[in-house]
Amino acid sequence: MERIRSFIAIELPNPLQQALDQLESRLKTDRQPDVKWVSPASIHLTLKFLGSISADLVAEITRAIGAAAPGTVPFRLRTGALGVFPNPKRVQVVWVGLEGELDKLNHLQQKLETSLAPLGFPPEGRRFTPHLTLARLRDRASAAEREEMGKLVAETRLDDATEITVDAVSLMKSELTRAGPVYTRISRVELK
Repeated sequence: MERIRSFIAIELPNPLQQALDQLESRLKTDRQPDVKWVSPASIHLTLKFLGSISADLVAEITRAIGAAAPGTVPFRLRTGALGVFPNPKRVQVVWVGLEGELDKLNHLQQKLETSLAPLGFPPEGRRFTPHLTLARLRDRASAAEREEMGKLVAETRLDDATEITVDAVSLMKSELTRAGPVYTRISRVELK
């Protein structure tokens, strides 16, 4: 039985990917050997990580996404401030936050959690924090490297907010390769 590593996400349009590429270029320095930058073409807004699923579940998951979509009309989001997880002194992840119609985004994400639960995907225990991941620091990164990245992020401002219209939710396949993950859309449900 084929297994697929998968997640549910909002795919980003090209103008936002280009803006994120420019932002990454501003953040990159020669002194970051232990930083793994995410290719802007691969950046997406994850709504739910599913893990390894049976290929037989794809149709049911797509139906569950469709069941969560009614009543959610397309909505607008825009890039917000830069941030880090878990904190500026021990950076593990660098991200861009989102602003705009977050109430609609959060409502959609909660409806997805509810519609996927009967398929064996328990709701996430942590609060949903919408963000776009730019980079991850490798395990071997030193405390000084992590703190230096925290300072760089704190000193960097976004030039202008980039707006997007969220009009669909996608079920994505994630294939891990030596060059990094490769994401492929399996199915897409439009918001109407």
